[in-house]
Amino acid sequence: MPVLQIVQAYDRAPFAELPTDDASALERKLVAAERAFRDRGAWLKPHVRIAILQEVARRIAERRDHFSRQISREGGKPLTDARIEVDRAVDGVRNAAEALRDLSGREIPMGLTPASDGRWAFTTREPIGVVAAISAFNHPLNLIVHQVAPAIAVGCPVIVKPASSTPLSCFDFVQLVHEAGLPEPWCQTFLPATNDLAEAMATDPRVAFVSFIGSARVGWHLHGRLAPGTRSALEHGGVAPAIVDRSADLDAIIAPLVKGGYYHAGQVCVSTQRIFVHADIEAAFAERFLGRVAELRTGDPLLSETDVGPLIQPREADRVRAWIEEAVGGGAGLTGGERLSETMLSPAVLRAPSNEARVSREEVFGPVTCLYRYDDLDAAIATANALPFAFQASVFAQDVGVALRAAERLDAAAVMINDATAFRTDWMPFAGRRSSGYGTGGIPYTMRDMTQEKMIVLRRP
Repeated sequence: MPVLQIVQAYDRAPFAELPTDDASALERKLVAAERAFRDRGAWLKPHVRIAILQEVARRIAERRDHFSRQISREGGKPLTDARIEVDRAVDGVRNAAEALRDLSGREIPMGLTPASDGRWAFTTREPIGVVAAISAFNHPLNLIVHQVAPAIAVGCPVIVKPASSTPLSCFDFVQLVHEAGLPEPWCQTFLPATNDLAEAMATDPRVAFVSFIGSARVGWHLHGRLAPGTRSALEHGGVAPAIVDRSADLDAIIAPLVKGGYYHAGQVCVSTQRIFVHADIEAAFAERFLGRVAELRTGDPLLSETDVGPLIQPREADRVRAWIEEAVGGGAGLTGGERLSETMLSPAVLRAPSNEARVSREEVFGPVTCLYRYDDLDAAIATANALPFAFQASVFAQDVGVALRAAERLDAAAVMINDATAFRTDWMPFAGRRSSGYGTGGIPYTMRDMTQEKMIVLRRP
């Protein structure tokens, strides 16, 4: 059986191996999952699923240091941020258990016409079926929680494929799920030797729901090939805009903007990428922003003082550096952006890149932010809205009228006022519009997507 070698994102040093799955392994897993789901008499009761999830949360918390260091090693996330990811994962698992208390059906009015008289109707919610989850590298534990814990909570068997560069946290999580008492057919890992097997899993007619987190190119391709009746949720990326009004408090906004742009080296789907600054404060803003970015410490993610770690692959560092050079060639000013190693770039700030530059049109997914000057708020909003991506956006303003006008007119699923585009809690709706995604994430919302209503009509004798 071929093995997958896992390397540290920071220095590419190998440190673990996992066996990969072939087509026969996929078939065994699908058969086991479907058999578990078809046996309705053996479905686990809600209180059992709650107890399992509570135990999983407890076990993750006990292994906080292990998971934090592993996230830093396989994914390159600075240790300080990796610890926060683990804490969020613990809370997310608990959230899935707690959300079952609010997952319910509804009464359907009867007796509104003579033909409906003498009846009582209501709906219940039941699991949709086998879930195939395909995850991304940038949050190797918490994304797994967002895809797997809702399935466990509502009673769907789930087969989860982690990113091939960061599979260890997923495997450890699933092991804890089994140790907590969930039978193996209800939660299985899948680590295919080839990408076509991942597609085969997602498009198999036995799969009722596909949860995909990753690139728009792959996600929309899979979406177009799903079996009839299969539902899906796609989470892709954006080119997140932030508008800084002249009324903004510069003392308060620099820190969240820098965090939003350079958290996990910009490898976040809602990372702040395009910052539109009013002409009246542009010079003062740029001075403070560049000064704070220059203070960011780039290096080994396992060191507690590191702010910005590596990109996930050398080819990603190559790509981001090429985009920076293209923008500079088109007239943009540049601070930072030097190549430090195979996978590391110093944080870069591009000033006034062309609207045609790739950094202005596409998700950079690297440690890069772009500054643009504007005089007219509506013109800035129009530019922010001009791309086929729409996910989360920000407006920074002390003027409530400006803040609300921008929040109303920005094309985004969520607008943060005086906070970074990357802000998120795990119980809030999280969704990309248009090319940025399909469906709504967030643990309680995913749980509803993984269930379907059944109506029961009782006729009085």
